[in-house]
Amino acid sequence: MTILLDDWKRTHFTKNINEKLVDEEIVVMGWIHEIRDLGGIIFIVLRDKDGKIQITAPTKKIDAELVEQIRNFKKESVIAIKGIVQSSNKAPNGVEIIPGAIKILNESNQPLPMDPTNKTNAEIDTRLDNRFIDLRRENISSIFKIKSQMLHSVRMFFEENGFLEVNTPKLVASATEGGTELFPITYFEREAFLGQSPQLYKQILMSAGFERIFEIAQIFRAEEHDTLRHLNETISIDMESSFMTDKDVMEILEKLVNKVLVDIISKGNQHLKILDVDLKLSQCPFPVVTYDKAIDIINSKGVQIEWGEDLSRAAEKVLGEEYKNYYFLTEWPTEIKPFYVMPNKKDPTKSHAFDLMYGDLEISSGAMRVHEHDLLKEKIAEKGLNPDSFDNYLKAFAYGMPPHSGWGLGVDRFNMTLTSLKNIRETVLFPRDRRRLTP
Repeated sequence: MTILLDDWKRTHFTKNINEKLVDEEIVVMGWIHEIRDLGGIIFIVLRDKDGKIQITAPTKKIDAELVEQIRNFKKESVIAIKGIVQSSNKAPNGVEIIPGAIKILNESNQPLPMDPTNKTNAEIDTRLDNRFIDLRRENISSIFKIKSQMLHSVRMFFEENGFLEVNTPKLVASATEGGTELFPITYFEREAFLGQSPQLYKQILMSAGFERIFEIAQIFRAEEHDTLRHLNETISIDMESSFMTDKDVMEILEKLVNKVLVDIISKGNQHLKILDVDLKLSQCPFPVVTYDKAIDIINSKGVQIEWGEDLSRAAEKVLGEEYKNYYFLTEWPTEIKPFYVMPNKKDPTKSHAFDLMYGDLEISSGAMRVHEHDLLKEKIAEKGLNPDSFDNYLKAFAYGMPPHSGWGLGVDRFNMTLTSLKNIRETVLFPRDRRRLTP
C-alpha cells in the first residue's frame, strides 16, 4: 500500500550518517537496493542520491508486525525508515540503523526490467530503453555527477576570468554555416531550423561590445552518423572574446581544461574511484601539431591522405597512437573551414583555425574570425552562399567590429575524456541519435 509522508521528514542523507549519530533517532528515505533474510535477522540496503546505508532488523528485538512488513518488501520500492543509529564493525559505513517504523512510499513492480545492482550487465539499448533504472546504478550516476562538477568548474572559470554568460536563440531562420545538415521545423507559416551553433550570434555580441562571452547550451546537427562519438543533440560550451588571437583563446581553452581536471580530481575523487578511472593532470601548454605535420605523420603510418582533406577516422586513429593526451591541431587549410575563419595573411591557403584533440577524439574546434565586413562578405560568396541571406549578421560588421576569436567545446565528448568512456551515449542522460527519439 502506498502512503504519504504525513509528518515524516528526512533528517539525513546516507553520506551524513556516521558514528557521531550513534544512539540518535533519524529518518532516512530512498530505494530498497537489496534485501537479505537470514531468518533471525534481516538486512536491508537502502540507497539514496548519495550512497547506501545498512538497515539491520533483528527479528526477535523489533515488533513482529514490522518484521512481517519487512519480509514483504520488494526490491526498488521507495521507503522511509525511522530508526536508531548503531555502531557495527560489519556494516559498510561502520554504522547501521535499527528500524523502529517503516513507511512504504511506493511499491515497485516485479520483475524489474533490468538489474540495478551492477551484478549483471545489460546491452546499451536495453539500458537506454530503461534509463530510469540504469541511472540508479552508482557507476552510471557517477558519470553525471562528474559531468555536473565539470559544468560547475567551467562556469566558475569563466566568471573568474571576466566572461559574461549569454543565451542565444536555438530557433533560426537559416543555417549558421550555410550547410544542409539542419533539422527543419514548422514555425507558424514558414520554415525554420534548430540551431547547429551559436557562432553567428557570438560574433554579433562582439560587435555589441560584450567582449568576453560564453554559453552552455544544446546544439542540433542533422548528420546521419551512426558512430560511438556522434549524436544529433549535444551540449556545447562556446566562448568568444574580442581583441584576442587564435593563440590567445587556445591558451584559455587549455587553462579551462586543466581547471576542470584539478577540480574533478580533488572533488570528484569518489566518483572516479567508482568508475575505476585514474584521471591525471595534463602538462600546459598542450602540444601543438600543425596540419602539415599531422599529414606527414599519417602518411608515414600507411594511411593515405592528401593535403587539403579533412581527417578520416583512420587518420585520427594514427594521431591518437602518436599523441595519447590533449593536443592542438593548428593551421588548417582555409578551403575546408567555414567562411568566418580568418585566413593566414602570409599564406591564405592556411587559416587561423585549430582543433583540440584527446588522442583520436576531437573535443573542440575554434579560430580567429574574419572581422572585416567586405572580406567576410567575399568569403561567404566564395563558399557558394548568398551574402543577402546573412544580411542581419553582416550588418554587425559594418559599424565597428573588433578582431575576435573563439571556440566551441563538446561537453559530452569532454566528459568521455574525463570518465574513460568510449560511447558518447553513456555521457548523455537521454541521448538523441538517428534511431533514438525516446525516452
